[in-house]
Amino acid sequence: MNVHTRPPVTPPVEPRSSPSAQSAMNPRTRALLHGPIVPTLFRLAWPNVLIMFAQAATGLIETFWVGMLGTDALAGMALVFPGVMLMQMFSAGAMGGGISSAIARALGAGRRDEADALVLHALAINLSIGLAFMAALLLFGRPLYRAMGGEGASLEAALIYSNVVFGGIVALWLMNALASVIRGTGNMLVPALAICAGVVALVPLSPMLIFGFGPIPAMGIAGGGIALVLYNLGVALVLGWYVFSGRNIARVRFAPLAWARAREILRVGAVAGVSTVQTNVTIALVTALVAFAAGPAAVAGFGTAARLEYLLVPLVFGIGGPLVALVGTNIGAGQRERALRIAWTGAGTAFVLCELIGVAAALYPGAWLSLFGSDPAMIEAGSAYLRAVGPFYGCFGFGLALYFASQGAGKLLWPLLAGFARMAVAVGGGWVALKLTGSLDWMFAAVGLALAVYGAGVAIAVWSGVWFRRA
Repeated sequence: MNVHTRPPVTPPVEPRSSPSAQSAMNPRTRALLHGPIVPTLFRLAWPNVLIMFAQAATGLIETFWVGMLGTDALAGMALVFPGVMLMQMFSAGAMGGGISSAIARALGAGRRDEADALVLHALAINLSIGLAFMAALLLFGRPLYRAMGGEGASLEAALIYSNVVFGGIVALWLMNALASVIRGTGNMLVPALAICAGVVALVPLSPMLIFGFGPIPAMGIAGGGIALVLYNLGVALVLGWYVFSGRNIARVRFAPLAWARAREILRVGAVAGVSTVQTNVTIALVTALVAFAAGPAAVAGFGTAARLEYLLVPLVFGIGGPLVALVGTNIGAGQRERALRIAWTGAGTAFVLCELIGVAAALYPGAWLSLFGSDPAMIEAGSAYLRAVGPFYGCFGFGLALYFASQGAGKLLWPLLAGFARMAVAVGGGWVALKLTGSLDWMFAAVGLALAVYGAGVAIAVWSGVWFRRA
C-alpha cells in the first residue's frame, strides 16, 4: 500500500469567458475579476458613497430650506418624500441595479457587443417607467396624499411640491439610467463627479427659487421642486454626453430593441423594483398610522427622523453599487466563491457603518431633528422613533448590502420575501401595537424589529446557497 498516494483533485470550475475573451478584456473588467477583494471594493465604493450622499443631500437641502416656510410646509414635504425617494431608489437601486448587473455579467463573460446593445435598452426602459410614474402622480396625487393623512394647508403644500417634482421626474430616471450604465463597467468616479457638481449648484439654487433673489420671484415650496428638477436634468445631460461620446466602456449601439435584452435588465430590475416599493410603502403606511394617531406635528417629526433611515440607503448603495458590478462580473466569469466572499465583505462593512449611525441617533436624536425644526411635538415624535429603531440600523444595512449583491447574482426572490416579512412586521405589528397600547413608542418598536427580520432573512437565504440553485 502506497501511503504517499494523493487523493484525486477536483478540477476548478472554468470561467465562462474564453481565454481570448479574457485577454481582450478592458483592464477595469480584469481588475474586478482578479484584484484583491477589500482594496478593490473600497476603491470602487468611495466615489459611489460620495454619489449617494450627494443625492441624499438634495433631499436634506430641500428639507432645510422648506422647513423655514413652517410646519405645514414641512409636513407637506414629508407626505411627498416617500414618493420622491421611491423614484430615486427605483431608478438607481432597482432598475439601475438591473442595468449594472446585466452589463457587468456581459462584460465578465467577454460579450462586449452585448453590453453595448444593453445601453439603449436601459434608456428606453427607464424613460418608459419615468413617464408612467409622472402621469400617475399628476393624476392621483391628491387622493394619495389625503389617504396618507394629509389635510388642510399641509395637503395643499404637498400637492404643489409633488406636481412640480413629478412633472419633471423623467429627468431623474434618465440620469440614473446613464449613471447605472457607467457603474456597470466598474467606473464609479465619473457619476460621482457629475452628481457632486450638481449638488454644489443646488445649494444656492434651491433658496434662490424658494425665497427669491434679485429678479427671481419667491416661489415658496414650488421653487424647491423646480431646483430639484433642474439638478436632475443638468446631471443627466453631463452623463449622457459621457456615454454617447464613446468614452464609456459600454457604448451606445443603435439596434432594434429586443425583448431578450430587455429581459436581462428587467428580470433583476423589476423584481428589485418590487423590493423598493416595499420599503417606501412601508414608510408611507407607517406615516399614515402616525398621522391618524398623533396629527401633523408628529408626522413632521416621524418624517424628519425617517429621513435618516433613507440616508442609510444611499450609504449602503455606495457599497452596493460596486457589489453589483463585482458580484455580477465574477458570476459571469464563473467565479462563484469569489463572488460570495465579496458579498459577505460588503455586508459586514455596511453593518458596521449603519450600526454606528443608528446608535448615535438613538443616543442623541435631537442633534439630527433640531437641524430641521424646533416644534416640541415634532422633536418628541422623532426622538421616540430614533430611540426605538436606531439600534436596528445595522441589521438593515447588512440585509440591504446582500440585496445589492443578489442583484449582481441575478437572484432576488429571497430578498423580496424578506422585504414582505419586514412590511408585515412593521405595518401589521405597528398597527396592533397602536391598537393595544395607543403608544407611538410600541409602534416604533415593531418598526425596529422589522429591520432585524429583514436583515436576518436575506442573510440566511444567501448563506444557504440560493444564488446557485437552478430555477
